[in-house]
Amino acid sequence: MDYILEMRHVTKRFPGVVALNDVSIGLHKGEILAICGENGAGKSTLMKVLSGSYASHEYEGEIWIDGQKADFTSVAVAEHHGIEMVYQEMNMMLDASVAENIFVGHLPGKLGWVDYPRLYADTQQILDEIGLPIKPREKVRGLNSGQLQMLSIMRAISRKPRIMVLDEPTSALTDQETDLLMSHMVRLRDSGVAILFITHKLEEIYRIADRVAVMRDGQMVSLHQVKEVEKRQLVEEMVGRKIENLYPKNQPQIGEEVLKVEHLSVPHPTVKGRNIVEDVSFSLRKGEILGIGGLVGAGRSETLGAIFGQITGGVKGKLTVFGREAHIGCPRDAIRAGIGFVTEERKKSGFVWVLSIRENITLASLSHMPKRYIIDRKAERVRAQAMSDRLRIKAPSIETRIVNLSGGNQQKVVLGKWLLEEPRILLIDEPTKGIDVGAKAEIYTIMSELTRAGISIIMVSSDMPELVSMSDRCLVLSNGRLTGTFEGEQITQANVMRAAIAQ
Repeated sequence: MDYILEMRHVTKRFPGVVALNDVSIGLHKGEILAICGENGAGKSTLMKVLSGSYASHEYEGEIWIDGQKADFTSVAVAEHHGIEMVYQEMNMMLDASVAENIFVGHLPGKLGWVDYPRLYADTQQILDEIGLPIKPREKVRGLNSGQLQMLSIMRAISRKPRIMVLDEPTSALTDQETDLLMSHMVRLRDSGVAILFITHKLEEIYRIADRVAVMRDGQMVSLHQVKEVEKRQLVEEMVGRKIENLYPKNQPQIGEEVLKVEHLSVPHPTVKGRNIVEDVSFSLRKGEILGIGGLVGAGRSETLGAIFGQITGGVKGKLTVFGREAHIGCPRDAIRAGIGFVTEERKKSGFVWVLSIRENITLASLSHMPKRYIIDRKAERVRAQAMSDRLRIKAPSIETRIVNLSGGNQQKVVLGKWLLEEPRILLIDEPTKGIDVGAKAEIYTIMSELTRAGISIIMVSSDMPELVSMSDRCLVLSNGRLTGTFEGEQITQANVMRAAIAQ
C-alpha cells in the first residue's frame, strides 16, 4: 500500500543538540500509527516539522504527500495539504464561544458577516458526533481542562483533515472523555483519515493503534504491528535497557499509626450547600503506601488538600498526627507537623518555572540555610546537588532552569523539594501524570526507598495499574464518600472500579 505521508531522513538541530537524527517514517491512509518514547525522544519535534511549525529551511530532510515532495514553509501550507495538529498546550479564546473557538479562521458567512445560525448548527453537529455535553454558545472560560482539550480536537476535526496529528491528547481527559475520543478516532480511521498518535500510555496504543513506532534520543529505533509486539519489548526499546520490574515495590515493614483522619468533610468548591468530601475516616501507618482511587470529582485531591491545609474554609473533621491532635490551618502548619505535599499540577503549584533546579529544590527549606539574614548559597548548592544526585535528575547542572527538563525530571525536582524538608508523611497526587514509562519506574523506585526509610505515603492515582501495584492498602472514594477499603490481594482493578462507581 502506498503512503499518504512520508517523512524522509529528517534531521533537526538546536544549538548544541541534535533533536532529530535522520528520522524516516511513513503513514498509510486509514491507519492509526502510534509514536511512543521517553520525554525528550524527539516525538513532538518531529510532529512540529510535519505541522509546518518549522519551515523547510530550518531542518534537513523531505516530506512527501501522496507520492509528491511538499515544501512546508508554514503551518498554513501544512493545513493546505490536509494536515491538522492538536498540541498538548491548548490555545483558546477564553471569552469567545465554543462555536467560535471550533471554527476560528473558518467562520461560515460571506462579505465579512458571520452566519451564526449555521455556525451554531454546524457546531452542534460536531458536538453530537463526539458526544460532548456542552453548548455551542457556551463561553470557553467556564470549561475544564479536559473539555478544552476536546475542543482543540474538535477544531481540528471541523477542518476535515486527511492527516491528523495528536500529541498526548488524553493527558487532560477523564476516562469518559478518553473513551469518547478513542471511539471517534476509530471512526475517523475507518473513514480514511490517517492519524499520527503520540502517547506514553501503552494501554491506549494496544486499544486503537494499528502500528507503533518507538523513538529514542532523536532517532527512530523500531516499527511494529501492534498485535505482534509485547508491552515489555516496547518499554525496553523506549528506555534502551531491560526493565525487570516496572513496579519495584518492596515488601513493606508496616509500623505504628502516624496519621488518623476522622469524619473529614470538605465543602464543594462550586455547589453551595454540598460537600465534595463527606464524612471520610481512615488511618495511615509508618512505612505504608496508602492509595486513594476513584473517578474524577470523587474528592480525592480535595482530601489531600484538606489534610495539608490548602483547603480550610468550611472543612470539618479531626486530624491526629503521630498521636497528637493537629490543628492545620495552612500549609506551613502541615510542614511543621512533618507533612509534605507533591501536588497534581506541578506546573501550576509544584515549581516556579523561571527558577533553576537548585532554587526549586531548596524552595521549601530555605529556613534551614540561613547566614545571618540571607541565604547561605554555598549550603544551598551543596544540599541541592546532593538531592539531585540522590534522585538521579538528568540535567547539565543544578543551575539548569526547570522548564527545560522532561516531565519525569521535573517531578523528581518537586519530590526533592519536599524530601529536603525531611517529611515523615508525604502526600502525592498523581505521582506519574504526564511522565514516560522509564521515568515512571524511577519514581516508583524512589517511593519504595522512602517507605523503606520509614516515610509514610498517601498516593492519589487515576492510573489503575499504578494504584493496584504500588498500594499496600487502597481506599476508594465515590461521590465524596468512602466506598471501599482493600488490602493485599484484595487490591484489584475490578474491586477498585466496583467501589468507584458505587452510589
